[in-house]
Amino acid sequence: MKALVTGGAGYIGSVITQQLLEQGHQAVVLDSLATGHADAVLDGADWHQGDIAEAAEILDSSFDVVIHLAAKSLVGESVQHPERYWHGNIVASLKLIDAVRAAGVPRMVFSSTAAVYGNPVTTLISEDHPTAPINPYGASKLAIDHMLAAEAAAHGLAAVSLRYFNVGGASGGLRERHDPETHLIPNLLQAARSGGQASLFGTDYPTDDGTAVRDYIHVVDLAQAHLLAMETAQAGRHEIYNLGTSVGSSVREVIAAVERVTGLSLKVREEPRRPGDPAVLVASGQKAVQQLGWRPVRGLDEIIADAWEALPG
Repeated sequence: MKALVTGGAGYIGSVITQQLLEQGHQAVVLDSLATGHADAVLDGADWHQGDIAEAAEILDSSFDVVIHLAAKSLVGESVQHPERYWHGNIVASLKLIDAVRAAGVPRMVFSSTAAVYGNPVTTLISEDHPTAPINPYGASKLAIDHMLAAEAAAHGLAAVSLRYFNVGGASGGLRERHDPETHLIPNLLQAARSGGQASLFGTDYPTDDGTAVRDYIHVVDLAQAHLLAMETAQAGRHEIYNLGTSVGSSVREVIAAVERVTGLSLKVREEPRRPGDPAVLVASGQKAVQQLGWRPVRGLDEIIADAWEALPG
């Protein structure tokens, strides 16, 4: 297949592009480099530096699928500046969908998020769990899910939304390089490497040890789900899949795993909760297993070990 990967110079997008190329597909990357990195675009991929709005200049009937990852994705920023998420996520994605329709591209795979569920009411979150985002980031992603559902029904698009839980790990030199870095594992690893302090946001959650619980998935497992989604997408249907392991780890458990994998002790500074962070997010993941034939195989220690190995210095 020939795929356009928006955000393909970013962390997840670069690993998806890697998987596409390794499996013999043709990959075209569109990335503004607002948060991506030019050196993350792999040899063998065509690439265009530009905004999502420029997709209309690239797309034509030779494309089989658009894998859409480009987005603003900081929960805290979305609470403080929601307008950036209405424009950067919703308006930009609408323009992309218009370009997909105009070019006659038959499939679209979208990078959605577990943040659409807000504060879950069940231990394991399935795709039929009520959606009630508690921050503008999650609300913006849910709006795009709705757009894709309507596009599939009205115009026959084969659309898939993949709702990520917490992604980590690395694939070769392709690793997390966010600025600022808000994700737990890379911040813990950097603190371990430098001897500095790591922040623990919230110790009063209603969980076993008082810290937030998340479902961690290896970026390579995540990337492979995208390829399965594009291959199984059906015209006129919008499918939603939660991508997770069905196993939650608290922040304190992740800290202990980092110390175990690296052999280093961490200095941790306890701080108040961040606004917009729910206590527990864990996926059931069964629909993806049953319908995509996808199963995550890499656990928390491997996620941390791969990220640690890829960390420079």
